[in-house]
Amino acid sequence: MQSSLRIAFIGGGNMAGALISGLVKKLASPTQIHVIDLNPDSLQSLVDRYGVSTCTSIETSPDAQLRDADMIVLAVKPQQLHTVAASLLPFVKNQLILSVAAGIRAADLSRWLGGYAKIVRAMPNTPAMIGLGMSGLYAMEAVSDQESTLAQNIMQAVGETLWVDQENMIDAVTAVSGSGPAYVFYFIEAMQEAAQQLGFNAEQARQLALATFNGAAQLAKQSDEAVSILRERVTSKGGTTYAALCRMDESLVKPAIHQAIQAAAQRGKELGDEFGQN
Repeated sequence: MQSSLRIAFIGGGNMAGALISGLVKKLASPTQIHVIDLNPDSLQSLVDRYGVSTCTSIETSPDAQLRDADMIVLAVKPQQLHTVAASLLPFVKNQLILSVAAGIRAADLSRWLGGYAKIVRAMPNTPAMIGLGMSGLYAMEAVSDQESTLAQNIMQAVGETLWVDQENMIDAVTAVSGSGPAYVFYFIEAMQEAAQQLGFNAEQARQLALATFNGAAQLAKQSDEAVSILRERVTSKGGTTYAALCRMDESLVKPAIHQAIQAAAQRGKELGDEFGQN
């Protein structure tokens, strides 16, 4: 653990909770973490689970908790960030700002903070809540190598990280891994429904789908071979898997997935344009 690290969270929802959980396990003690959120119930939950200090507003939070922080993590809804930035502006001195607010571009956040540019933007996903997240990271030029490492360490407390050199690639990260868990759940849901149509009960269908998906994902992760090779190994021509994949190809499943991810990336760009108009 880093004994001198001080982190302030603006927002105490699910993603903040996931990050705090990872931090207290790997990187910091609860006494090093301060959380500000309007919802007292959310704050009480964080106090009960982790023992962090809390406050219900930026204005009434002890100055030192913000001014002396090494990092301020912005974990609020994107619609709230412009207002939050205005309240935070008097307290920003030399801290690294880590934003996990979806859709808000670093340049717009910098503008709302009066040109302050020590900002890293992160796009995590919901498996971060169990320490298996995937986060894309982008740093503005004013961020030092040491600060980039700090941001990476924070996000790696809840999973894996991938840096991108251009911020527009965060929209692509959002489309692939940010929204990706929903695609996986969608496919698992379809597998469960198909299993029930074949005669399994709901519990059996869930077990079959989840164990299959988890095992295949772990095999792909641990193998040095491309997933296309792994797929070919279980696809004997004329066999059951071959019949299933031929039907998927006939139904244009793969092109539909490509188009869906492109649509998500485009929507991410549109949301960035909309939010940045403030």
